[in-house]
Amino acid sequence: MALCAFSIAFSCLYAENYPYRSDVLWVTVPDHADWIYKTGENPVIDVQLYKYGVPVDGVTLNYEAGGDMMPADSKGTATLKNGKASIRIGKMDTPGFRDCRLTTTVDGVKYSHHVKVGFSPEKIQPYVKMPDDFDAFWAENLKSLAKVPLSFTMTPSEKYTTDKMDCWLVNLIVSDQGQSVYGYLFIPKNAAPGSCPVVMCPPGAGIKTIKDPLRHRYYAENGCIRFEMEIHGLNPEMDEKTFKEISKAFGGKENGYLQNGLDNKDNYYMRRVYLACVRAIDFLTSLPEWDGKNVAVQGGSQGGALAIVTAGLDPRVTACVANHPALSDMAGYKAGRAGGYPHFFRVKGMDTEEKLNTMAYYDVVNFARRVKAPVYMTWGYNDNTCPPTTSYAVYNVITAPKEALLTPINEHWTSEATERGHLDWILKHLDRGRGFTNPR
Repeated sequence: MALCAFSIAFSCLYAENYPYRSDVLWVTVPDHADWIYKTGENPVIDVQLYKYGVPVDGVTLNYEAGGDMMPADSKGTATLKNGKASIRIGKMDTPGFRDCRLTTTVDGVKYSHHVKVGFSPEKIQPYVKMPDDFDAFWAENLKSLAKVPLSFTMTPSEKYTTDKMDCWLVNLIVSDQGQSVYGYLFIPKNAAPGSCPVVMCPPGAGIKTIKDPLRHRYYAENGCIRFEMEIHGLNPEMDEKTFKEISKAFGGKENGYLQNGLDNKDNYYMRRVYLACVRAIDFLTSLPEWDGKNVAVQGGSQGGALAIVTAGLDPRVTACVANHPALSDMAGYKAGRAGGYPHFFRVKGMDTEEKLNTMAYYDVVNFARRVKAPVYMTWGYNDNTCPPTTSYAVYNVITAPKEALLTPINEHWTSEATERGHLDWILKHLDRGRGFTNPR
């Protein structure tokens, strides 16, 4: 049975499933166990609400429904009887997702919840089109990158070194202007030359330090070299206060880096970021411990986007793992449905011909069309940051071998078990044949 439990008091500033130490529990169960319907069907959602584990009785449940990230087009009320009510949320005649948003008041406190279900989502097609010169544009950029000598420094990081792996803080030059990115490099202890797959791991969105670099320590503990990188050229050893000050200065809606230069594809901020990911592959494949064969990319949200972008740009990538990728079908709002993070069309002045043109050169969908390596994607349906409509838009255009782990209950998060499953998938897809050296 598909079970969704999520609650949030309006006074809270965060949201998660089964909130920590919450008195209230929502349970929403669609009448299709996989939360998927054919277009034209009318879902029924069984709603249950508990406080202290006791069914809430007699209160009014308010609900509204609309397309994924779209305004409501229907609404109604129901009365909870012994903690339960059933509601119909309306149908869709075109492939997509419908969101049922619930609110109620219990003992003077207002609570909310939502649940999304899909309608023939395997038929969702992206709004964004492939520019005629997309391949030529990126080929020219890669040619320019190749002219920049590979240059980096590696400083031992004792605080993240363990008895099973060594850690270095890496500063990697990524442009002919001397711009760089940082990252923590983890290599299995006493790794022999030519023995290790490499895994490049770009970050989620924001201007922030690399938090908990040891979170994925099991990669190096299982024989993989892992590079946890940032994209802004900011030393992750800086204190948290400094990072917050920089983020406030350059991370707002009006001047955020994801909008920086969006009027011109040659000047867009993410151009250097995408090329930095390729340069990270240059670096990793230069390490003597690399096995000469296996190059994986793995990340979530913006990191998931950059994983797919890198796999689309660089034929050396042999495995791609991405959960709920951002920057996907960003102009989808033009089709009257959800578009991808960073949801440009919520900001006044973003819907211009110049910006739309640039978006197409940087949209994950168009890189996904070019991926040749096997792909493993995960995403949730209740995600309002990287909505499921956009994840399907990416997945549906991938022609390479692909697998998906669908986790309908998930908001914008993945469990530790799912994270560990990414490594398990990579290990199963390693090429165990004799390696080779393949410098750019």
